[in-house]
Amino acid sequence: MSKTLLVLFGAALWAEDAKQILEQLQSRAKSNSQRYEGWLRVTDSKDKVTEKRWIYDRIGSAGDSKVVLRFTAPPEVKGVALLIVNHPDRASDQWMWTPALQRDRRIAFQDRSTRFFGTDFSFEDLEERDVDQYEYKLLGEEGGAWKIESRPKKTKPSQYTHSYLWVDKARYVFTRIEGYKDGKLIRRITYGDYKQIQNIWTPLSLQVEDLARKSRTVLKTDKLEYNVPLKEEMFTLQALRRES
Repeated sequence: MSKTLLVLFGAALWAEDAKQILEQLQSRAKSNSQRYEGWLRVTDSKDKVTEKRWIYDRIGSAGDSKVVLRFTAPPEVKGVALLIVNHPDRASDQWMWTPALQRDRRIAFQDRSTRFFGTDFSFEDLEERDVDQYEYKLLGEEGGAWKIESRPKKTKPSQYTHSYLWVDKARYVFTRIEGYKDGKLIRRITYGDYKQIQNIWTPLSLQVEDLARKSRTVLKTDKLEYNVPLKEEMFTLQALRRES
């Protein structure tokens, strides 16, 4: 086998290994549904702090699921909700309901890079990452984690031209994700406070940093449960309006 073929063969193996790692991560986190209460602390570039709370509900398997995020506090945002319908072969569909305006709006693809209601999550960050929507390259190991480069396929529109993912080797969970646009780091998500809940290793806190805005959001989760009894009719625009 020629040197060129050996290099190509090795690169293909590394790409396959990277995808297998992420398939294993997705498999170990599999559940039919999920619910938690989230507390968010947002710190802007001038160290001004605001706090919010939401309830998160998800039904379905990774990449083919439905999610409702609903703010419960403070009063000025209570009832604001986001419906996300994830698809395994394309970007998600998203709608936001604003009770004060009594209207919902579909989140356009060109708006997915904008912040979600005063947090440092973009709308795209709230989607589920389905393994098959990305191309991967295993870059090596750092501090007990695999470092993997991820690039969205053409069928997956994204604000990020590429991302770096760190996956803990012992627990197969993300420890950090960095999103880049044209070589510039624009967002970093760091995971922590891992606990095994119903045999699933789960980060109970994460921090999102918006590097351009120099702001950050810390999310801490409480009362997290998997495989809770949720009904499909909870995940509709009609349900968003009724629950406000």
